[in-house]
Amino acid sequence: MAVYCFDTLVAHYNSEDAPLPAFDEGQHPLFVTWKKVVNGGEPRLRGCIGTLEAQYIINGFQDYALTSALRDRRFPPIQAKELPALECTVSILTDYETANHYLDWEVGKHGLIIEFTDPNNNARRSATYLPEVAAHEGWTREEAIDSLMRKAGYSGHITESLRKSIRVTRYQSTLFTLTYSDYVSYVRETRGAAPTINGVKHVNH
Repeated sequence: MAVYCFDTLVAHYNSEDAPLPAFDEGQHPLFVTWKKVVNGGEPRLRGCIGTLEAQYIINGFQDYALTSALRDRRFPPIQAKELPALECTVSILTDYETANHYLDWEVGKHGLIIEFTDPNNNARRSATYLPEVAAHEGWTREEAIDSLMRKAGYSGHITESLRKSIRVTRYQSTLFTLTYSDYVSYVRETRGAAPTINGVKHVNH
């Protein structure tokens, strides 16, 4: 699935169709995350978009590979020259459960969907974090909830009563991360030649 996401992005830059995927069709909620390694440091988020609704995964990964790479409004579109520094994480979401309260989940195990009413204007607000986010940021459960409320667009004062009013859905995910160099190796082994971008062969990194 991660190979297919890279295939889809490479095909976009080359204005051609991606090779057929090497996995079976199914229906699942899914996310595609792109990160970029800069100067050998920690990979930095470059785009992450997905859906909490079940999708046919072949079209889903194709759509969200491009949407997360090119249309995440937090970042400029990924350019072809960035490919060698990229890694792709595909996530399939499972085990949706309604939490009993806003702390009824485990950091590192559960992703979260929060839904609440903004007390300032009665707007319905919602946001999600994938399971790895809170652990990566080193947050407590309360810090993760507060950050999610900001992500949902709430800018007012966060009170304990507001936290208690939140509807929390927790979920788990199966994920896999593939670097561009491992993608190149896979393509070379399975197709006999490294991928080309706009007719220029990339050397292995």
